[in-house]
Amino acid sequence: MGRWGIATLAAVAAVVTACSPSAADDATGDETTTSTTRTPRITDDSGRPPVTFDPCYDIPDDVMNAAGYDAAKKEVADYPMGTHTFLGCTYRKDDHVPGVRRGYSLSILSGNVTLDEELAKNGSIATETSINERRALLKIDQENSAACKYVLQTNFGVVFFNRLYNKDHAGEVPQSEWCSRMEELVISLEPFIGNK
Repeated sequence: MGRWGIATLAAVAAVVTACSPSAADDATGDETTTSTTRTPRITDDSGRPPVTFDPCYDIPDDVMNAAGYDAAKKEVADYPMGTHTFLGCTYRKDDHVPGVRRGYSLSILSGNVTLDEELAKNGSIATETSINERRALLKIDQENSAACKYVLQTNFGVVFFNRLYNKDHAGEVPQSEWCSRMEELVISLEPFIGNK
């Protein structure tokens, strides 16, 4: 497809393919939270930095469970694209409110493209902001209603937080609900990116 925005959104929407992480499986408890280096499970030959933040393994399951997302059902994904790489993790939050929503789907995607590249591609739907003093974008696309996206800058590239509101009613989801409490979630997860 050529453009990572289209390719990654299509990939996230597609069936997620599980993969076998390398050193992540061998880490336990304290090693996972205190380790500052990890061999990336996917690399590319683009000359871009390796993706060193792996959302499925660097965000503790108990943190996601406390946020209401069932970490036991998380799905690991990767998107090696030759010119760049994305490591992904998807979660579901099944807080069904009949007639209102069925819950949320959350995709966290870590990639070695830059925030400036993302801003150049999606500036029409992006607003510059910051999360815990980290440069970020908030993306709201009128053509992708009920989705809320934050993109955070990292040393290797960016981390996308993409949440979809799964409605349980006919009609549109009010725009005021698309990002409801999403900023608080991203603020709580940002520290796990660390200085990567």
